[in-house]
Amino acid sequence: MIDKFEKYYQVNELFNKADKILLTVSGGKDSMTMLHLFRSANLFFEVAHCNFKLRGEESNKDEAFIRQYCTNNNIEFHSVAFNTNENAQENGVSIQMAARDLRYTWFEEIRKENNFKFIATAHHKNDIAETMLINLSKGTGIAGLHGIRNKRDSIIRPLLCFDSVEIDSYVKENEIQFRQDQSNSDTKYTRNSIRHNVIPELEKINPSFIETVVTASVQFSELEEILSQKIEEEKRQLFVQDGEGFKIDINLLKELSPLKTYLYYFLKVFNFNAADVSDVINGFEGQSGQVFYSSSHQIVKDRTHLLLNKIVKVETEELEIHSIKDFPFDCDIVDITSDFKIEKSSSFA
Repeated sequence: MIDKFEKYYQVNELFNKADKILLTVSGGKDSMTMLHLFRSANLFFEVAHCNFKLRGEESNKDEAFIRQYCTNNNIEFHSVAFNTNENAQENGVSIQMAARDLRYTWFEEIRKENNFKFIATAHHKNDIAETMLINLSKGTGIAGLHGIRNKRDSIIRPLLCFDSVEIDSYVKENEIQFRQDQSNSDTKYTRNSIRHNVIPELEKINPSFIETVVTASVQFSELEEILSQKIEEEKRQLFVQDGEGFKIDINLLKELSPLKTYLYYFLKVFNFNAADVSDVINGFEGQSGQVFYSSSHQIVKDRTHLLLNKIVKVETEELEIHSIKDFPFDCDIVDITSDFKIEKSSSFA
């Protein structure tokens, strides 16, 4: 397995042997396998651990376990504790999303402060399959079907060449100690439900399901690249700079097929969703002056073009008026006659 690991990171150019890598270690089977592989390959690394305070004393035991391992093996150890529940409530997100944002933000801070080249996570082939099925069930489109990339910006995933069976075998052969997170078996969480309920059923149909999905994820990733290049090529020809916005010829748009798909990919970067795109297309034959909004932009339909611009927010402030002196202008230029008065309506009495 060590040979496969070394070949994978070298062939895929994930990092160089001299690079300083920050390993993200939870204490579970996967991350402890990654830690063992990096040690066995004599790579240059340190360890980072997040205590999310979600499992009471068990969370503290996870941290203590990794800290002791690093102490015993002379490995530099970085740790942080988060009040994840409080953060999730404050930001109106799920606990899982809060934990993800907190850990990746902190990992990046540690990377920059300590001059690490990359941050390594312990995702493997089964994680790719689970992620693809989650994305497929949510309708994320082709962008969600490439699963998990082995390298993106400062994040690398050097275990994507292994599946969970290989990792289990490696753990047993090398007697690797790890911490078991009991929440991983709780099927109320979407990922766990897919892992324990959905994938086993699919493996009954295709015993090589995980490998099949991983192969498909690579094909989808390559297809997405081709699609992105074509989309950008057409967009450059259609989107004409108009001040700070763009002017788009409606007749030229109509020549594209499939129109809705093209326009969706053109406009999603401006925060328009599929329903918005349908409304824009339906408005092609309508009267000029129609306006379509996203959270950040607006499209005005004139006779022959769509005018795309960023929404300009007008700053307003409240002003209490108690007397004429409180008006925010020079009263000398305002014609106020002695006949001016406000009648007091009985309804306000």
